[in-house]
Amino acid sequence: MKTDLTDTTSSKINKALVLGRRAIGTPAVGMVLTLVIVTDEENAYDALKAANEASREHPSRTLVVIKRVSRSPRDRAQARLDAEVRLGADASTGETVVLRLYGEVVDHAQSVVLPLLLPDAPVVVWWPVNAPSDPANDPLGALAQRRVTDTYAAEQPIQELTARADAYTPGDTDLSWTRITPWRSMLAAALDQVVCEVTSAEVEGEEFNPSVELLAMWLADRLKVPVRRSKSAGPGLTSVRMETDAGPIVLDRPDGSLATLSIEGQPDRAVALKRRETAELIAEELRRLDPDDTYATALRFGVERLDEEAATVAPETVVDTVVETVVEPAAETAAETAAERAAERAAEAAPAAKPASKKAPARKAAAK
Repeated sequence: MKTDLTDTTSSKINKALVLGRRAIGTPAVGMVLTLVIVTDEENAYDALKAANEASREHPSRTLVVIKRVSRSPRDRAQARLDAEVRLGADASTGETVVLRLYGEVVDHAQSVVLPLLLPDAPVVVWWPVNAPSDPANDPLGALAQRRVTDTYAAEQPIQELTARADAYTPGDTDLSWTRITPWRSMLAAALDQVVCEVTSAEVEGEEFNPSVELLAMWLADRLKVPVRRSKSAGPGLTSVRMETDAGPIVLDRPDGSLATLSIEGQPDRAVALKRRETAELIAEELRRLDPDDTYATALRFGVERLDEEAATVAPETVVDTVVETVVEPAAETAAETAAERAAERAAEAAPAAKPASKKAPARKAAAK
C-alpha cells in the first residue's frame, strides 16, 4: 500500500501510517527500531532496497531523508515537505516513509524526523554517501544510538579514516569495518589451530580500499607486530599473510568468493569468503546496538602509526639486498684475482721447464 502526500507535515504522515495499518489489517506496531537513511536522490533506491532486505531480519520503521537541492533562490526560500508512505508488501516486513525536503526545511531535517520516530525504540542513522565529518554532532546523528557511515563511498577513503578516528564517539561504526568481519573470524580461527608466535604480517588488496587499512590496523593492534600493505587488482581484499615461528599462515582470495587457507604442516583448505551485499552488512550492524569497542581500538591505532611501524621493517630488507649486491661482486672479484695469480704462476713455471729439457742431452754426452 502506497500513499503520496504533497506539501505535508509530520502529523499528517503519522495519521497516514495509522490509517494504512488499519487498512491492511495490522493495527499493532511490530517494529523493533527506527532506521533513518540520509541520502540523495541518486542513491536512494539502492539504499532503500538494502534496508528492505535487512528488515526481514530486523522489522523496522525506515525513514528515508532526501534533501533536494533547489535551483532558484525563490525555490530555496520556499520550504516544502513531500512524503511517500509505504506499508505492507511495498515495505517488506516494516514501514517505509520517503521524505523529500525542499527549501529551508533541508537545514532542519531533525524537526521533521523526530515526530516520526518509534517511541521507546532505538534509532540507527545510516549515511550511504556524503556522511558528515562528525556524525555524533550532526543534528540527525544526535538522535541515534548507532551511526553508520561508509568510507568506501568517500572521495578520499584513507583520509576519511583519519577524520573518523579524530571524531569518534561511542556508537559510531563503518561498513568498511563490517566488510572484514569474515576475514577477522577466519584469521582468529587459524591462529587458534597453531601454537606459534606471529612476527610480521602483510595485507594485500585493491588501492584506496579502507577495509585493507582497517584490517591491517586491527592486526597490528592485536598482534603487536609490523604490518605491511601491498596493492593488488582486487576485488577488495585479496590476501593476508602472517609470518610465524612455525611457518607462514596465508589466507588468499583471488576471485572474491572462494578463499584458500594455508597453514604450515597442514593441507590447504577451501573456505567460503564471499563478498557480501550491502543488505547483509546493514543487517549485521542492526544486530548489535552497543558501542563497538574493537572497531574503536583499531580505528584509533591510526594509519600514520601503521606506516611508521611498517617502515621500520623496510630498511632491513633494503640493507639485506644491498649486502647481497655488494658481497656477490666482491666474491666474483676475489675469484677472478685468484685465477689471474694462478695463471701468472703457471706462465712463470713453463719457460723454466723448457731449458732443463734441452740441457739433458749434453750431460749424457759428457758422461759418456
